[in-house]
Amino acid sequence: MTAASKVTYTSANVDLDAFHSQFDDALVRIRSQSGEDHLLFIDGAAVAGSLGPILDTSPIDVRIVLGRFAAAGQAEVDRAVTAAARAQRVWARVPWQERVACLRRAAALVRHRKFDLAALMSLEVGKSRLESMGDAEESADLIDYYCSQMEDAGGFRRTMAAMTPIERNTDVLRPYGVFACISPFNFPLALSAGMSSAALVAGNAVVFKPAEDTPWTGLKLYEIFREAGLPPGVFNYVSGRGSEMGDALWQHPGIDGVVFTGSKDVGLNIYRGLSRGWVKPCLLEMGGKNAALVMESADLDAAAEGVMRSAFGLQNQKCSATSRVYVHRAVAAPFVEKLVRQSKGMKIGDPTERDVLFGPVINERAVARFEQAAAQAGREGKILLGGRRLTEGRLAHGHYVAPTIASVPLSSSLFRDELFVPLLVIGEVPDLATAIGEANKAEYGLTAGIFTRDPAEIDRFFDEIEAGVCYANKRTGATTGAWPGAQPFCGWKGSGSTGKGGCGPYYVAQFMREQSRTVITESGR
Repeated sequence: MTAASKVTYTSANVDLDAFHSQFDDALVRIRSQSGEDHLLFIDGAAVAGSLGPILDTSPIDVRIVLGRFAAAGQAEVDRAVTAAARAQRVWARVPWQERVACLRRAAALVRHRKFDLAALMSLEVGKSRLESMGDAEESADLIDYYCSQMEDAGGFRRTMAAMTPIERNTDVLRPYGVFACISPFNFPLALSAGMSSAALVAGNAVVFKPAEDTPWTGLKLYEIFREAGLPPGVFNYVSGRGSEMGDALWQHPGIDGVVFTGSKDVGLNIYRGLSRGWVKPCLLEMGGKNAALVMESADLDAAAEGVMRSAFGLQNQKCSATSRVYVHRAVAAPFVEKLVRQSKGMKIGDPTERDVLFGPVINERAVARFEQAAAQAGREGKILLGGRRLTEGRLAHGHYVAPTIASVPLSSSLFRDELFVPLLVIGEVPDLATAIGEANKAEYGLTAGIFTRDPAEIDRFFDEIEAGVCYANKRTGATTGAWPGAQPFCGWKGSGSTGKGGCGPYYVAQFMREQSRTVITESGR
């Protein structure tokens, strides 16, 4: 593979034979490192956790122990926030050009290690090879993109108008201080790197909590930032359980802001509780219940493939995944037939293998959520594909469930509740207006897609759909595939908090606050 080759979530501009050979080598390296004990890193020093360790197992086969990770409690949170506050005062005074240079070194390290990082994520999350590599590639691109935002804005410093001849006015954006960065399991490198690098390049320090299911990938990010030259204390790695230290982190009085990706319930709890004496920045991306609309004039082959890819990539464990379809009743039967046929063609199994597209869900809680939802779909409608847990042969020791498609009434809560499991529900509609109206009933508004050959329908869809990331006729993924600098990833309604998302041009500025500076240059006499 050349340096110019890249895997994204919708394309693979690579020599696949060379790609798989390098991936195989990386799997050997990562597996050889499994089973070790790992500590926290606070102020540049390894620190033991005060609570019982986290046992990190693979969802592919829970008998595989990837490592044992220290679990932080209140004492370690206090220590990390104190260290971050001390380090941030120095980091904020580092010229922005030097902060950018440091983070660009981190992006280069991600690219240099991308095969090892992708192999690790395949084992730790259950991602397919291409999904894992997309995560690693996006991580590097996010860091570079946010560095470019700082460069393009000249460090967010601007000369303003002078109201009198004797004054000099300047507008600057300055960092808030210490951000808690709380990341999810599904994109354990890209989302962690993106959220934290935006905070860091703006001059903030970070206390980073990876998801409980993905502490090893989080540790690899810490090591990259350290080797890139981030000073001790500017980025602190604090693994732990959400119930034991997540709340202690964002509730800590020394935290000046929070950046979080995860569920709506947890995000709204943070939003409501964060600000006490004054309002603190709270950047939240809180999932989705993303709809694809298939209209009468649609290319049904493209629609079926686009929905299948978005619904079952990473086992639907993407906040952008298609989880519901509103199809025009005139084309419902042929569309469903094509969708089911394409979905049956996916190979299910160990996603570290080169030809497997569909792997396990993340944990037993996800399996239970799937089984409950599949049972509801069977009661309320008709299961068209799947609907059960998979325990045959090599799948017996992992968290495997079947990719599932169900036809249910439009009144079903399965059209509204985020599940984060591979269950796709389909409802028939008479026209575009009904489809848009049904799509907008959900509390979420992250992504949405439409398939139609009618330009007027596309325009109406963009104007009326309540979602921040919208696609028309995207065969490579009906509602998925956003990339830094191409598709800003902004959640509306219950999917976001600020109206300006990651991957977009306004992200870094949200980690800074504005200060107006006026200097009088003469006495005025």
